[in-house]
Amino acid sequence: MIQYLHIWSAGTLAILLFFAPSPLQADIYRYVDKDGTPCFTNSIPDAPSYKLFIKERKKRKISSTNRYDDVIREASQKHGVSFAILKAIVKVESNFNPKAVSEKGAMGLMQIMPENFKSLRLTNPFNPRENIMAGAWYFKKLLNRFDGKLHLALAAYNAGPNNVSRSKTIPPIRETELYVKKVIRYYNLFKEG
Repeated sequence: MIQYLHIWSAGTLAILLFFAPSPLQADIYRYVDKDGTPCFTNSIPDAPSYKLFIKERKKRKISSTNRYDDVIREASQKHGVSFAILKAIVKVESNFNPKAVSEKGAMGLMQIMPENFKSLRLTNPFNPRENIMAGAWYFKKLLNRFDGKLHLALAAYNAGPNNVSRSKTIPPIRETELYVKKVIRYYNLFKEG
């Protein structure tokens, strides 16, 4: 059985839907009856006279920002790297998606390149704990190499340490410049929160 409601105009329905307290939960179908009255339903209609009027909005999956806090905290303590900076790196690198793979082939939460797996003793890049521990250890090495200068260590994490050593500053690579700014922005947010 089709459930429908009569509304004076499609504009009225649009206004009601716009001000509704919760988002749309289903497709809305519409037809105009023989008297010219628009009829709407959110059930899949069995009458061919109904046409799709409003398509359901797909819910975006939102990654939890605290899902890996225990592992990040453990890595922070083990490797002597700020919890907030590690969390910011994870946020920018993978948006907390442990199965993330970049266009260049970097994998996991901290987006580690396959050629670095052996030196970082990383056997499963998609294992959150392994990936975060390996990434934190590597980032600590970069901090030491660049005398604790956070912006240089971040640039090296993104563009490679040799590029940073050659330029003695953040290399003039747009992606790297934006990366450092993003990580610092999240670092400040996570530090305050």
